[in-house]
Amino acid sequence: SRIGCARPTGSMARVGSARAHPCGTRTFDAARRTTRAKKVVAKATSVQKTPGRVTARDVAKIWWTNIEQTYGEKPSVDGAPVAEGKVEDLVQGALFLALYDYFRQSGSVYKLMFGPKAFMIVSDPVIAKYILRENSFAYDKGVLAEILEPIMGKGLIPADYETWKTRRRAIVPGLHQAWLNRMVQLFTDCSEVLVSKLNDVSDEPGKVVDMESEFCSLGLDIIGLAVFNYDFGSVTKESPVIKAVYNTLREAEHRSTFYFPYWHIPGASLVVPRQRRFQADLKLINNCLDELIRYAQETRKEEELEDLEKKDYTKITDPSLLRFLVDMRGEQVTNKQLRDDLMTMLVAGHETTAALLTWALFCLMTHPEAMAKAQAEVDAVLGDEDPTYEKIFELKFVRFVLAEALRLYPEPPILIRRALEDDVLPEGGSGRCVKLLKGTDVFISVWNLHRSPDLWQEPEKFRPERFLEPHSNPGVKGWEGYRPELNGTLYPNEVSSDFAFLPFGGGSRKCIGDQFAMLEATVALSMLLRDFSLTLACTPEDVGVQTGATIHTANGMPVSVTKRAVKTASDKLDAATAV
Repeated sequence: SRIGCARPTGSMARVGSARAHPCGTRTFDAARRTTRAKKVVAKATSVQKTPGRVTARDVAKIWWTNIEQTYGEKPSVDGAPVAEGKVEDLVQGALFLALYDYFRQSGSVYKLMFGPKAFMIVSDPVIAKYILRENSFAYDKGVLAEILEPIMGKGLIPADYETWKTRRRAIVPGLHQAWLNRMVQLFTDCSEVLVSKLNDVSDEPGKVVDMESEFCSLGLDIIGLAVFNYDFGSVTKESPVIKAVYNTLREAEHRSTFYFPYWHIPGASLVVPRQRRFQADLKLINNCLDELIRYAQETRKEEELEDLEKKDYTKITDPSLLRFLVDMRGEQVTNKQLRDDLMTMLVAGHETTAALLTWALFCLMTHPEAMAKAQAEVDAVLGDEDPTYEKIFELKFVRFVLAEALRLYPEPPILIRRALEDDVLPEGGSGRCVKLLKGTDVFISVWNLHRSPDLWQEPEKFRPERFLEPHSNPGVKGWEGYRPELNGTLYPNEVSSDFAFLPFGGGSRKCIGDQFAMLEATVALSMLLRDFSLTLACTPEDVGVQTGATIHTANGMPVSVTKRAVKTASDKLDAATAV
């Protein structure tokens, strides 16, 4: 089983430690030792060697190789099966569904070709872990960075490695437990505004509300206050800034799914009406963010600096992340970089949580038994009270509901990378070693991973209890299976699933807001389940699915809202017994 590798003998042997590189060139142990050694040297010298940028020559080489493979007699140099893509797969707005169809036909690694342009599609946890964690510095964000840079600049998502490393070091310390604890009260306050609005709706018989739209407004309000202390108030009102934010989100999604980047053509922003509107919206948002940054800089309070350093939020009047970045990291960053950071958190942090809440509620409304179980847990844990940081951890089933919604409707459904050097992928469950040329665009299909019958039992079913059950498959070479004892504090993650479950990505560039998002979603969902009976006001098929940056409904999600009866002491005892 150890192809091309001699097992060490004598005192140098370590039983069970050597695992052959899938292509027989080196052991994984050797690779890990080499990687660790490189990290030690890099840390000591403060220099991290990274691969060079992809050049036009690299792209031309890939295109010529694909042309020879498609129209000539030259065999594939990468060893991957080929799926011939259709243009409508790119323009109809649900590429992840097409990738799933090809996955069932061609396996967990295949090359999707559109003439000379090709993407390597990965739906294997072993290979995903290799790209995202074990060899992450050999890949950048590729197409995604090109799409998002005009919007987010050098924010965490599109940033190159060096910028990302610097900004992550500055931002992550602000997302500590004490801050998250303080944010739970903010989540509760914002969710209470939505609860009040739904109370009014429930007083009007026959009226329905689009909960997808409401969740988008809630997410925007929370991000505004938590990140830069700005009250959008979008649950109850509209403003030019709110419209500009939504238009910018739609433009980001348009660019992520449109097959030809016409916006790069000189003069497009002046001639194309859509691009003129986008530039105007972007200017309005940037001006707003610049003003917020300037205000935060001008209102620094020396007496609060010590409280920030101690992570004591009891006396701090403005607990926003912007305040932390200005007060504690202000000397290390330009206003432009701060603005890019804020824009990234605004776009990424608001849309994804709104989508998570939409699909979690959809799953509960279409599975009455799960709805009843979730509400019984909420009644037992919360009663008539609001969620607290401590009580959130008692809402285990509610958090499993959110995790299962992320499994069925991952946000985003595709992770995009680009090889910065020639590479050879591990075999995993694909049965082959695929070679990548420098410049190859790679799509890691999270949708396929989460719905693979090789990785999950009954993958198409909504079953939150699955996260209590260990599962493995020896047929996927190198995959260690799902081990619930390794779950994170708030949710099952890429560690416990060995990269078969990627709700927030994985590896060094994993989403830094995962804890924030799960706490926010748990608070909002539990408060709705506590106060209302919620029923889908159309057929599940009428809701539909479409995608941009995240997975949306195609037609909104109309919901009938009814107030739940006031819970008595007997009701609470029954709920606790049921749980």
